[in-house]
Amino acid sequence: MRIVAGKEGGRTIFAPKGAGTRPTGNRVRESLFNVLQEDVPSAAVLDLFAGSGALALEAVSRGADKAVLVDTWQEAVACIRRNIAILGYASKACVIKCDWKEAVKRLAERKETFDLVFLDPPYRMKDVVEIMECIHKAGLLSVKAVVIVERQKGDKVIPGPSFVFRGSRCYGDTEISFFIYQG
Repeated sequence: MRIVAGKEGGRTIFAPKGAGTRPTGNRVRESLFNVLQEDVPSAAVLDLFAGSGALALEAVSRGADKAVLVDTWQEAVACIRRNIAILGYASKACVIKCDWKEAVKRLAERKETFDLVFLDPPYRMKDVVEIMECIHKAGLLSVKAVVIVERQKGDKVIPGPSFVFRGSRCYGDTEISFFIYQG
């Protein structure tokens, strides 16, 4: 894997070994960030199911100010830390080892808000709308924040009225949907 573009474009990053994660491929990330190009500069990024950290670290490479990466799996957390070190992003990116609910609680206590939120949970998780509502109720979203949901193609995401559907893209068996937070 590599960072596709931005300050660290072309740099190699690593993914945890095994089937514990589904790293978003280089081409899909490139297409995804083509859609998000105006939303990334100076953004605060949250990646609740970070895996390798590729999505959030790509955002930092493209101009995001900071990123918080969350994962429960020790292998993923170690890989994210390695990738942060390789890219020299220790001052811009941090990793939290816990589940998404605990991360939302901690971030809300710190009164953090985010402009871009990546949600790429394991495909077996069907409660993405619950996650979106939880981050909304916790006050983690800035006005007009973009929530990006990566799901198995065909899995529909219909959030509450706080989110407006901006569009989706399909890449093989992966579907990425974009939602704008309306506060």
